[in-house]
Amino acid sequence: MKIKAIILAGGGGTRLWPVSRQHTPKQALPIIGEMTLLRATYARIRKGFAAKDIYIATAQSQRDLIRAQVPSLPAENFIVEPERRDTAAAIGYALLHIAQRDPHALFVTVNSDAYVRDTTEYLRTLRAVAAAVAATPDHVALVGITPTYPETGYGYIRIGTPKLEVTEDGKRYDAFDVARFVEKPDLMTAERYCTDGSYLWNPTLIVGSVRHFLSLYDTHLPVHAATFRDLAPLLTKRNMAPTRRALFARLPSVSIDYGILEKEEKLFVIPADFGWADVGHWRAVRDILADDPETDVVKGAHVGVDSGGNLIYSFSGKLVATAGVRDMIIIETEDAILVCPRDRAQDVKKIVSTMERDRKLQKYL
Repeated sequence: MKIKAIILAGGGGTRLWPVSRQHTPKQALPIIGEMTLLRATYARIRKGFAAKDIYIATAQSQRDLIRAQVPSLPAENFIVEPERRDTAAAIGYALLHIAQRDPHALFVTVNSDAYVRDTTEYLRTLRAVAAAVAATPDHVALVGITPTYPETGYGYIRIGTPKLEVTEDGKRYDAFDVARFVEKPDLMTAERYCTDGSYLWNPTLIVGSVRHFLSLYDTHLPVHAATFRDLAPLLTKRNMAPTRRALFARLPSVSIDYGILEKEEKLFVIPADFGWADVGHWRAVRDILADDPETDVVKGAHVGVDSGGNLIYSFSGKLVATAGVRDMIIIETEDAILVCPRDRAQDVKKIVSTMERDRKLQKYL
């Protein structure tokens, strides 16, 4: 079965400021453990895919940084978007490249900033989902994660009626129609979703046929489809970078969820549990690394008195000392310090937005 993995590595990671910045985005940083998020993702995928079947999609502004992260990957497997135009453009542009080499392949999209605890189950799930798509090539499959707590920062998928089942390595996986997508809920709603049993976290882990998925742009995103038709004959031609950039720049910024997935009817979802988390904000980092709710998670030098439940990162080597501090995020770098309650970690994005509007503060971005 020909499966291509597309690692999406063009994001900015604003909620992990002040460590993640414009020129050093989170996927190129060792946020979890000693490896950068991108290197950890590549190492995970490499255990189940040949290098020639792995592609990394990134933005022009991050090209050199991202290439340096995975120097062993063939140069032609780096797909560089001329402009940032969100995930619908990024995925479509990557599929356009793959289609010229192998239009009959299947693909899976992988975010470069996700954490996975059980790599064996993760890869087995991908094989199972790919088998389901191979059996129904006019459908797109999603992986849904069984919720373990009421997360308000994720989107959710509600499962519908059973569609089919596949067996991989002796384990059965059930596929369901997608009943609906739900945006990030409030806490009370998220708690209800956890007890309901029919809602899954949506990690935007997509599996489909390259040719079929590209046809969905004609149906749901005709401007993208027309632009891709213009771009296709220019992909391998020299001295056409300005033309490709001009064409790409006319694309509207649309997410793949809003642009295609939420509009498409031929979708199914397979529930899975392999210890997934989106490393999207500092609370998620602490939750991944903490042994229990009262543990301090520390990187760098720290001394604490009557302190617990904190995430404390010192990247400059300074000692961080705390007394009577609980459930806080404290991130220290050479030129900035972030302090916020653990349950306000999502608001770091608002801090970055505020700095973007103030020219005096833009140097910290």
